Amino acid sequence: MTPAIELAGVSRLFGPVHALDDVSLSVAPGEFFALLGPSGSGKTTCLRLIAGFDRPTHGKILLDGEDVTAIPPFDRSVNTVFQDYALFPHMSVAENVAYGPKVRGVAEPERKRLALEVLELVRLAKLADRSPAQLSGGQKQRVALARALINKPKVLLLDEPLGALDLRLREEMQIELKAIQQQVGITFVYVTHDQGEALSMADRVAVFRDGRMEQLDSPRELYVHPRTAFVARFVGSANVVDGELAKHITGAARAFAIRAEAIEVIAAGAPVPAGALSCEGVLEDLHYHGATSRWHVRTDAGPILAAVRPEGAAPIATARGCRVRLAWSRESLVPLADT
Repeated sequence: MTPAIELAGVSRLFGPVHALDDVSLSVAPGEFFALLGPSGSGKTTCLRLIAGFDRPTHGKILLDGEDVTAIPPFDRSVNTVFQDYALFPHMSVAENVAYGPKVRGVAEPERKRLALEVLELVRLAKLADRSPAQLSGGQKQRVALARALINKPKVLLLDEPLGALDLRLREEMQIELKAIQQQVGITFVYVTHDQGEALSMADRVAVFRDGRMEQLDSPRELYVHPRTAFVARFVGSANVVDGELAKHITGAARAFAIRAEAIEVIAAGAPVPAGALSCEGVLEDLHYHGATSRWHVRTDAGPILAAVRPEGAAPIATARGCRVRLAWSRESLVPLADT
């Protein structure tokens, strides 16, 4: 099957700075693909190159098997949804959505029909006559999405589209975006710095760091089997253990990652399950999160480890400075390629 998108050895240099450094990846037709990373990692540069807003210094970009490296954005079957919506304030919702077909010369009755059809898809048909000023942030984002979808692009690019919404709206829109993507079957490429968004929506996630792709995998694989210390810390905030602590725990100074939820907090000196690994330390901080609490324990070897303890677990001392024991199974350790 021909990939919907393919990047072959793509780099983008700004003077001596490698905004993107020899990146190769492919996105399948109909896939929800996320580009994840912190600010300056290269994910937005990657999106801009796919859109045609910028050109690579080296490498090729293919859409549906066609080399589009030198083709301008308006000649690519790609649309982009931005964080700031970019709606026309003097136009109604329906007029905003129908703007693309209007520019292409589609007759008014047909573009009205198309606009209403796509507004039904994003559940905004009843608001077709409103102005953008009368909409909530989530509604504006759905209008921007409808305006992009009406052109029936082969690829839809979304540049941190939920960044301006509050937490509740972001969570609602994540569900809606995934449902809409599955309904229309268009390839989505979604840029975000929020690992929760990427894990909850994407079929696969590319994690970027300093212009390079650290790991490309399914959300589950990224979370369960991170390959590097950066991915382990960035995707799910895992503990990364190396040096003396790793040697003290496992007998070898080889770095490994362990999720906070895989660590059990028990009383200092208490027995540990057969075959389990453990270490002791001093409770430095504790954060209550309702169903769970997050413990930060400075181990006797020096590094701090985080552990998640469910409410209802056997009560132990929670005063800062008290000694506790951390225990976990050998199977929960994930060897890392670097530190």
